[in-house]
Amino acid sequence: MTYCVAMRLDAGLVFLSDSRTNAGVDQVGTFRKMSVFDVPGDRTMVMMTAGNLSISQSIRQLVADYVSADGRSIWNVTSMFEAARLLGDVVRRVHERDAKALAEFGIDFNVSIILGGQIGAERCRLFQIYSAGNFIESHDENTYFQIGEAKYGKPIIDRVITPATSLDDAAKCALISMDSTLRSNVSVGLPLDLLVYEQGALAITHFVTIDQRNQYFQMIRNTWGDQLKQVFEGLDKPVWDAAPDTRDNVLHASTATGKPMRVPAPAGVAVATALRVPLQTLAQQFSDGQQ
Repeated sequence: MTYCVAMRLDAGLVFLSDSRTNAGVDQVGTFRKMSVFDVPGDRTMVMMTAGNLSISQSIRQLVADYVSADGRSIWNVTSMFEAARLLGDVVRRVHERDAKALAEFGIDFNVSIILGGQIGAERCRLFQIYSAGNFIESHDENTYFQIGEAKYGKPIIDRVITPATSLDDAAKCALISMDSTLRSNVSVGLPLDLLVYEQGALAITHFVTIDQRNQYFQMIRNTWGDQLKQVFEGLDKPVWDAAPDTRDNVLHASTATGKPMRVPAPAGVAVATALRVPLQTLAQQFSDGQQ
């Protein structure tokens, strides 16, 4: 499986991908899912893939070599929108070649792609491309995309990331998101590729491959877990059967009329009669113990 996340911010872009692939519990491999297409000073583009590994590797190779009928390539398109369209065309070409053969073996044509970057003076842009070659673009209302095993790492991003978030804070958030995924899903694994791109740089300035020995990521893993426990333990317990004038931490009021939906036993089925055992006070328990 895979987890990749990319964020589009006012200050630039953040990309993070894991490197685990598996085709069963005894076929676990490591393949990098992040690829960079760049001409320093002119364009910087980052692609991350999830899904069938053979399909994504075919797409990565073909998009580097592909030239359309009108002479467009990933190396000369003039906008990120054109780059996303070209990548969609490449996905369709691979589908035309491979989808039928894969289907004969019961394998779906399954690939998801994130493409982000900057060309020339255009601002940074971020796209998600689907198996059909169609795509959507990130905007201020939706500042990030995830592909692969996305659900575990989503809550922290939703709570933290806005267009105004700094690149360092976004990178920290992405790593926390990845840590949450690593803890909950064994099909996502180290090492990680983290790339931070500054708006206007038109070159890769911040990139690191993170393994289990990376000091900062280990700090994130340990500190985040400990502080989550502290926050949890600091929350007050709920109040049940609260009096009408109680205002704090009321989960259930004494005046509440809600009842559970009980399922009646079928006709003719013997139903055990519950015995009501009288409650003992501590004094009674002590008295019984002395006899």
